[in-house]
Amino acid sequence: MTYNSSWSPYMGSGAVLLTIVLVIITGALVILGTRLRRPLGATRPGRTVTFFLFVMWILSIVTDTNSTRVYGLAFQQQRASGQVGKFVLPPDRILPVTVISVLVTFVVILILCRHHGWKMALGNAILGTMAAPWIFELPFDLIIVGKVYTPLPATPFRGLYFLPLFLIEISTFSLLTLSPLVRLSRATLFSLAGMFFVFAIWAAFGFVYPGTPIPIALNAISKVLCFVAAITLFLPLKGIAAQEKVLL
Repeated sequence: MTYNSSWSPYMGSGAVLLTIVLVIITGALVILGTRLRRPLGATRPGRTVTFFLFVMWILSIVTDTNSTRVYGLAFQQQRASGQVGKFVLPPDRILPVTVISVLVTFVVILILCRHHGWKMALGNAILGTMAAPWIFELPFDLIIVGKVYTPLPATPFRGLYFLPLFLIEISTFSLLTLSPLVRLSRATLFSLAGMFFVFAIWAAFGFVYPGTPIPIALNAISKVLCFVAAITLFLPLKGIAAQEKVLL
């Protein structure tokens, strides 16, 4: 068997259920956004907690690297023996969108934070740009975790691949608490709502692999919205107030 995607699409009632869940999440984020009175900042961790946050982040990356290598070797061996199929994937149309979004996000956060000094601005730009892709990846991975083609037995290999990945995502988000400038605002919640709404539309099409125009467009739009959400975390208070007036 030859696969032309990395995961199988949702079909029938599964696609309907996923769409409903994503629409509910979208609505919940919109409601939270309308009810949020003021931006919420995180309590900055002390030195000890900061040390362990970095240790957890580094260990998660090392673990994920090793797990991915084992996962890949198992796939190669099982493909050679005919236990699993081969992949013939279309060209990656989303990578250019991701690269451009990373660069734009870094520059925008750097400019937004420049009044706090360039050292602070650079640190926040790095943190925000690191966290931004995972805003997309965490819900995306949760959606496809049960659908990806894996070596056999499938369940243990899914855990081997995805659990370290989830740890990277969560530990990267935790590093945002190191910044005194990060604030959750209405703009952030509405941006996230937009991303989940695009996910819901994608789910209505079965959340198929982005190899044709519509899934590619939906993937690209949701990816851009996750970077927009990351940028809104660093809006200055005056900027947040202005954004909320526009959104209202």
